[in-house]
Amino acid sequence: MRTAAVLPVKSFGIAKSRLGSAFPHRPTLAEAMVGDVLAALGQVPGLDDVIVVTAEPAAARAADAAGAHVVHDPEEAGQSAAASRGIDAAVERGAGRALLVPGDCPALNPAEVMQLLARTAAVVIVPDRHGTGTNALLLTPPSAIAPAFGTGSFARHSALAGGRAEVCEVPSLRLDVDTPDDLQALRAALAAHAGGAPRTRALLDAHASAAA
Repeated sequence: MRTAAVLPVKSFGIAKSRLGSAFPHRPTLAEAMVGDVLAALGQVPGLDDVIVVTAEPAAARAADAAGAHVVHDPEEAGQSAAASRGIDAAVERGAGRALLVPGDCPALNPAEVMQLLARTAAVVIVPDRHGTGTNALLLTPPSAIAPAFGTGSFARHSALAGGRAEVCEVPSLRLDVDTPDDLQALRAALAAHAGGAPRTRALLDAHASAAA
């Protein structure tokens, strides 16, 4: 079965506003994280296609360089709308399964993604580290449910899937970055494990050195 990863990417200039002063160069951070996610997805043998949905030129260039397919997102109506646009593209490109992943989980581990792809439920939900949000969805077929991201999305996705849902904990997909606490959790995880997220790691290290 052909599997496509769908990666919605918000324009870097408006991304990560909730970080506030915790990181002053948010567009640069957003770009680094997307680059690391694309690199990790490129190391997953079980993925046949990677689709990036974005209005951000730098993200489109990074996707092109990584061999991903770019879908323009002229409206930027939010993650759910972008994910739906990507699902439509995945179906058009012959996918029988879609993996929806965020662009802000730079520690993404290709081996863990392979384990996730071994799941066979129609809807596999990967919760965030708080257990209330959704950091990834594996949908078979891609139209199994409509994506409904945002606050409380774990409960919404579970309700939409009914008895077809399976919950899968993926440690590296728990580390999305929206708030200062999320950024601190990512810093701690990167410090504890060598390798992975080279762009994000280098940027965070440079920021820490400058602040010292």
